[in-house]
Amino acid sequence: MQNKLILRGLLAGALGGLLAFAFAWIFAESPIQAAIDYESGRDEAQAALDKAAGLPVEHAGHEVFSRAVQGNLGIGIGMVLFGVAMGMLFAVAYTVLLGRVGRIRARVLAVLVSGSGFLALYLVPFLKYPANPPAIGHEATIGARTGLYLTMVVGSVLFLVVAVLLGKRLAPRLGSWNATLVAGASFVVLSAILMTVLPSLGSLAANAAEYGPQASETPLPLKAPGGQIVYPGFPADTLVSFRLYSVLAQVVLWTTIALVFGPLAERVLDRGRAATVEA
Repeated sequence: MQNKLILRGLLAGALGGLLAFAFAWIFAESPIQAAIDYESGRDEAQAALDKAAGLPVEHAGHEVFSRAVQGNLGIGIGMVLFGVAMGMLFAVAYTVLLGRVGRIRARVLAVLVSGSGFLALYLVPFLKYPANPPAIGHEATIGARTGLYLTMVVGSVLFLVVAVLLGKRLAPRLGSWNATLVAGASFVVLSAILMTVLPSLGSLAANAAEYGPQASETPLPLKAPGGQIVYPGFPADTLVSFRLYSVLAQVVLWTTIALVFGPLAERVLDRGRAATVEA
């Protein structure tokens, strides 16, 4: 039965990834293109400043894949594969919790596990290190950014597990409602402490060297040696739109997983019970 549930988790995740890609293609493509245009314009302005100062000018290399291929086939395949991976993790967590969290209906458990996955794997890490469009982030900080984000993800998942175990342990003494409140508060406190301890991306060495200590990697206005602004900072509207659509795309993914997997799991479990009764 576990294998059947995991297979249905993979299918639900693949469909969720496909729908998330469709959503992102419709809504997020415009901010992404605006970010790419900004990056191109800023690079041209920087090249003009370097040329005027007698410095060597770096020329952009030839793209192996066109923007159309990257924005359609590449992102589409990537999001479907990501959805499959999340669907598998979801199904594994579902099978582990099945029968261990009381008499909860299959569909309700699917919603709870999906919501927990969205919270721990995406939303909490996003609050500390939100998604950024092209033009934001130095190549020199990719390794550090990846490590910090993974640290936030692992910490968030660990804190969620601790909160669930704490709530289950306290339920007989405090009641389900009060135990849930205490567990939820512990998750918030632990996550907040980790967010406070981890550094901001703007404080990384490459960013601090170029912009000085900042809260984020968002590019500031490009200035000439005399101090006059020759190219504006990254547009706030583009940044907000991209991050909003990133969150909503994840909502689409995890909601699809829950709504598709729940009925499928219910059928598998009902068949399993029927087979047990007949035996």
